[in-house]
Amino acid sequence: MSKKYYTYILTHEKNHIFYVGVTNNIKRRMSEHKRATFGTHVGRYNIKKLVYFEEYSDVRIAIQREKTIKKWKKQWKINIITEGNPEWVDLSAKWDLSNYTKTKN
Repeated sequence: MSKKYYTYILTHEKNHIFYVGVTNNIKRRMSEHKRATFGTHVGRYNIKKLVYFEEYSDVRIAIQREKTIKKWKKQWKINIITEGNPEWVDLSAKWDLSNYTKTKN
């Protein structure tokens, strides 16, 4: 079984602030984001809605894609989200995230 890596975009309820990240476990990472405190960028702006993600088998490609999307103009991010998720629903809303507990340091 090959490893999977994800490049993803989060936003908040008003859909105008974005966070772009990369992970090897999208469900665990979403659980972490949803528990984020106000001391973090994600927590401060309540950026907890997964609106877009891509899956890769090579971590280097996932990281490069993350870097590329981070450099994009805001409208380009809006376009790619709208193309794949026209209603801007939280793609993680139906996932069971209860198996993911606080991350150990």
